[in-house]
Amino acid sequence: MAQTIALVDDDRNILTSISIALKAEGFNVQTYSDGDEALRGLRSQHADLAVLDIKMPRMDGIELLGRLRKESSIKVIFLTSKDDEIDEVIGLRMGADDYITKPFSQRLLIERIRAVLRREKSDNILDNDEKIISQKGLLLDSNRHRCIWREKDVALTVTEFLILEALAKRPGHVKSRDQLMDAAYGDSIYVDDRTIDSHIKRLRKKFKEVDVSFSQIETLYGIGYRYKDS
Repeated sequence: MAQTIALVDDDRNILTSISIALKAEGFNVQTYSDGDEALRGLRSQHADLAVLDIKMPRMDGIELLGRLRKESSIKVIFLTSKDDEIDEVIGLRMGADDYITKPFSQRLLIERIRAVLRREKSDNILDNDEKIISQKGLLLDSNRHRCIWREKDVALTVTEFLILEALAKRPGHVKSRDQLMDAAYGDSIYVDDRTIDSHIKRLRKKFKEVDVSFSQIETLYGIGYRYKDS
């Protein structure tokens, strides 16, 4: 059965272009031009995942997510602008699963949608023990998409979580950028080295916000990254 994606954005061009691309990939699509309309629609029609723009009239994406989370566990990806980092963090803490910064490629959005949906499916298959990583102050719980460092929550996107998970599974072992790309994006989409470097930079920044001494993610120049084993 085809999965259903709800698109919520006040830009009609974005709704039309993304809707066409998703339908070409076999998804069912619902489109809404503002948060108020989307809330009514999602209450009456099932969707597997919602793509929400943060900046919208009548009801923005943050408020919409808050209302949805009171009655639904629908997967959510935010569309944000480059200056929306604060809203992104708030959204992740409220239960968003990932975010994509505008402008973005349709291909990247589709792959992030697939990644979030795959993660939900794998969470329902794996045993609980396989979904928890504990490494000297770090706790990664894939089932709850929760990251804890020294008893403090760190809000991560799905992409950031997958990269950290790939590193922390085998502390001390070096992961090349290609390996981290595969862990975060799969082999169906190409991203350049700078994309992985940017994710690592954001990971470090988020950890340092809760612990300025955090230094577990090491760079091996010309080789890749590793998570310290001590």
